[in-house]
Amino acid sequence: MRLTNQTALALQVPAGRDKVVVFDDDLPGFGVSVSQGGSRAWVVQYRNALGQSKRETLGKVGVLTAADARRAAGERLARAKLGEDPHAEKAKAKARAAITLGAVVDPYLEAAEPNMRPAYHAEATRYLRTVWKPLHKVPLHTVDRQKISDRLAEIRRETGPHAANRARSALSAHFAWLVGTGKAELNPVMGVPKPAPEVRRARVLSEDEIARVLKACRDDDFGRIVRLLLLTGQRRDEVAEMMWPELNLAGALWSLPGARVKNGLDHDVPLSAPALQILSTMQDIEGQAFVFGQGGNGFQGFSKAKAALDKRSGVTGWRLHDLRRTAATLMTDRLKVLPHVVEAVLNHISGHKAGVAGIYNRAVYATEKREALDALGGFVTSLNPVLQVAATDPEPPLAKPKKRRTATGLAHPTKRRRVQA
Repeated sequence: MRLTNQTALALQVPAGRDKVVVFDDDLPGFGVSVSQGGSRAWVVQYRNALGQSKRETLGKVGVLTAADARRAAGERLARAKLGEDPHAEKAKAKARAAITLGAVVDPYLEAAEPNMRPAYHAEATRYLRTVWKPLHKVPLHTVDRQKISDRLAEIRRETGPHAANRARSALSAHFAWLVGTGKAELNPVMGVPKPAPEVRRARVLSEDEIARVLKACRDDDFGRIVRLLLLTGQRRDEVAEMMWPELNLAGALWSLPGARVKNGLDHDVPLSAPALQILSTMQDIEGQAFVFGQGGNGFQGFSKAKAALDKRSGVTGWRLHDLRRTAATLMTDRLKVLPHVVEAVLNHISGHKAGVAGIYNRAVYATEKREALDALGGFVTSLNPVLQVAATDPEPPLAKPKKRRTATGLAHPTKRRRVQA
C-alpha cells in the first residue's frame, strides 16, 4: 500500500490490538501508527550505525501531510545510511533546548563571586538576573547577536547608553565563562557593537561650582556624602557604604578594607577637620553598621537626591564621581601636592604606585596623605563658610565619645535627619 492522506485515515486497528503500524510499499521504513483510540501519526523506522532499530514520530496525520511526512522520512533514512543517528541527534537537540540562558546565570555568579569585588558581583547579579531577564527562557545555543542587539537597544531606551554598555559587558563576561567551561561554543556578544561609545570623562568642577554645590547641600545623608566625596577624594560607594567599624574617630582615620575598594588593597584615608565636623553630626545607630542610609545596605536614592541638588545649585552636567576627579585636580594644580601623593590618596596602583612599590609605600605616604587632605579640607572650607567651624575648632567633636541610639529610638534628644530630595 502506498500511504496517502486518504489511506492513512481509512486504516483501522484490528480487534484485540491497541495499536498497529503500517509501512509504505514504495518507501521502506516510512509508515503510519494508528491507535485503538483513533489517533494517527506518521513514523519512520531505521537502523543506526550500531544496528539498533529506531522509530521516530514525524507528526500527526492531518496536521502533517503525507507528502511532507514522506519527504521527512526520506531525509532521515538517507542520513541513517550515511551512519548518522537522527534519533540521537533529536534527543541531543531537545536536551540543548532545555538549557536556557536563565538556567546558567546562577552557576556563573556562584563561580565568579570569589574573584569579584562585592560591588562588581552585585552589579553583575543585577544585570544578569534582572536586566537580561527577557532572554532567560531562550535556549542558550540560540542566543545570537540579533537577540542581544535588540535587547541592548531596549535597555538603552529604558535606562540610557551607559547602562546598556554595562549590560553588554556583564553578558560578555558571562559567555566567556560559559565558553571556558564548555557550556557554550562561542561568545555571541563578540561582534555586537557597544550601544554607545565609551567617553572618558574629564569634568572638573570650578571653584564657583564647588561653592554653589556645597551651599546647596542640605544637612542630610546625601548632603554629607557629597561633601565627604570632595573632602576625601574617594569613590561614591566607598563613602555611601561607610561603616562605623572602619572609623577611628579619635585618630581621625578611616580604614577601608580591601574588599570594599576597586583594587582590592586596604586603604587608609586621613580625615581632615572638616570631614570630622561632618561626621560629628551623625548618630551611631545601635545594631546598624552603616553610617549612612537606613537598613543594611547603606545609602540609597542617589538619582532623585542628585537631581534635586542640581536644581538647587544650578550646577548641571556633572556626576558624583566627578568630585573625585575635582579633588585630585585641586590637590595637584591648586595645592601643588606631588603626583605620587595624590595617587596614594586616591588609592591608585598605576603610575608611581604600580607593583610591589605600591604595597610597601603605603605606610611611607601616611603623613603626606594627611597633609594633602588637610590642605584640601582647608581650601574647600574657604569656598564654603558652612564648614568654617571645622577649620577653626582645635578639637574636632568626633574626638569625643559619640551618643548612641537604638534602631527604634534615641539615647539623645537630637535626632538624625534622613535624606530628603
